Amino acid sequence: MLKTFYESIGFLGALLLALGLFVLFIIWIAGIAGITLPVDGGKPRGSKIEIILAIFVPIYPVIWLFYEMYHQRKFIKKENNDLTS
Repeated sequence: MLKTFYESIGFLGALLLALGLFVLFIIWIAGIAGITLPVDGGKPRGSKIEIILAIFVPIYPVIWLFYEMYHQRKFIKKENNDLTS
């Protein structure tokens, strides 16, 4: 199976696919960590359904992570504009 995979997409394709899957795995784990991160009361940020969804639907924490990064960027830009004004 690996031989067929390597022969069909070549060395560079196999390398890029492996690197891409590794990066997506890291982002998936980071998204789960962000969703389950405890906030002020010690309770996780996400509900139980959201946590289960994050574990079993790997694209959900990836989208959640990019959504949160976008909102953090907007918040930081707003804070910087408020400080310079």
